[in-house]
Amino acid sequence: MRIAAQYSHLNGLEYMLVHHKDLWDEIQDAIAWVDAEACKTKISREKTMRGRRLYSPIDLNQQFRSSFRELGWTERRNTFWVTDDEELMRGVYNRPEVEQKQAIQAAGREPIMSYNQTDFVKDRIAVEVQFGKYAFVAHDLFVKHLSFFVAGIIDVGIEILPMKKLEREMSSGVPYYERDLVNVLRQGRGVPAVPLIMLGLVP
Repeated sequence: MRIAAQYSHLNGLEYMLVHHKDLWDEIQDAIAWVDAEACKTKISREKTMRGRRLYSPIDLNQQFRSSFRELGWTERRNTFWVTDDEELMRGVYNRPEVEQKQAIQAAGREPIMSYNQTDFVKDRIAVEVQFGKYAFVAHDLFVKHLSFFVAGIIDVGIEILPMKKLEREMSSGVPYYERDLVNVLRQGRGVPAVPLIMLGLVP
């Protein structure tokens, strides 16, 4: 596959080029190693596309997983504790995980364990590959990447999406770069408050 479009939010790409040029090269290599045509294995059952051979998100994700892991990128989970008290949560969110739980218990509230998980992390850079449902992209951009950034785990989040040209050859409900680019731009320059790179791919 290849990168057809990219957007740098809050200087995410510029940060990569200055501080992690090696990782930026690795990301491009991992993308280039994915053989999209080998993933055109899904026979559609949808009324408007019945019988058409489409790109399989499952197969694409498997190839991305293999290529990134070959380069030493690993999945990462950020665990934290929550409760229903807004004021309490504001005071504990940036503390270490153990202190969050203790503070919630000390306030007489029930601590509820929660977590965010991202596909690939290496040297404080996170990569999410999103060929699933379009609603998941907003969660990646406005929750996952932001959560990892605020927790001091990453410096840049990278979101990999299909371009509309590729999305047309996939099942309905899949995200595409052009729409999610607008979703970020309409929030204004500072939202989400995390350096990001959005990448749009084609076969």
